[in-house]
Amino acid sequence: MRLSDDRSVYLKLSAVSVIWGGTFVAGRFLSGGVPPLLSAGIRFLLASAVLLALMLLGRRLVRPSPGQWCQLALLGLIGVFGYNVCFFYGLRYIDASRAALIVALNPVAIALLAAVLHREKPSGLRLLGVLFCVLGAALVILGGSGSPSRAANWIGDALIVGCVLAWGVYSVCSRHLADAIGPLPTVSFSVCLGAVMLTVTALLSGEVGAASLSRITLPQWASLAYLGVIGSALAYVWYYDGIRRIGAARSGAFIALSPLTAVLLGALLLDERLTWPVAAGGMLAVLGVGLSNAPVGALRNGVSRVPVRWRRSPIASRPNDGRRRGSAGRARS
Repeated sequence: MRLSDDRSVYLKLSAVSVIWGGTFVAGRFLSGGVPPLLSAGIRFLLASAVLLALMLLGRRLVRPSPGQWCQLALLGLIGVFGYNVCFFYGLRYIDASRAALIVALNPVAIALLAAVLHREKPSGLRLLGVLFCVLGAALVILGGSGSPSRAANWIGDALIVGCVLAWGVYSVCSRHLADAIGPLPTVSFSVCLGAVMLTVTALLSGEVGAASLSRITLPQWASLAYLGVIGSALAYVWYYDGIRRIGAARSGAFIALSPLTAVLLGALLLDERLTWPVAAGGMLAVLGVGLSNAPVGALRNGVSRVPVRWRRSPIASRPNDGRRRGSAGRARS
């Protein structure tokens, strides 16, 4: 049963990596006509509505303590506000494929932070997988993804590296909070708080107004809906479920697959150039993900000791069921 559950987690994380690859293309498409803060604010207002609806439908309402609200606010500030400011402004300077391939460095940041904060000791194969992810990203960046001759490229690269750092902190530092109140409430509340921060900042900057909203076209609204409903709400829930079940480092390794989707969709929809360094770097990223997740036995050796209650539902939150950890609970999983 447990092996089957692990396969379902791998499938969800693979789907998340494909979905997030598409978000780079959608963000690049929006960068030419919608102000960055307005795009980010709408994206996460939509995501907040969906996530809160999931909580209401599942009747999993929880009341975080004041200290937990502070942690949620910090997660929203770093992982939602900070990430998306870097994301949308960065995509004004560089192509979607280039940005996504820089984000392939995410497993490095997550693995290092997880090792320091949660003592998730990576195996030799996992370290080799992380190395392949780094080499894949470096090959694409140095080999010529997008337009390397542009003087502004370094600004976009630096902003997307900011995404890597923000997401690494968000992924690793949310783990104990998800233990306490559940993955779905953690995602929902942090996204809602981040959406408020983005919206207030957009209002103060003058990016939100009747004129700017009226200029958003139907394809742009479709891109915003994709980013908010699928790329944020659904993908965030599945990603958090992966963190809870197999740990932050192993879940983060799947992000290296996102560039493959971004590169292919960028070439098909945005006419971005597809070169051999991009293809070779993508293959290295895939190999890195495979190596990072090869040792199935690591799940049994305490890399991620997940309470039984989290194996029942990917979005359930049952903080008071922690006492049921016997064989009967495992059988139901």
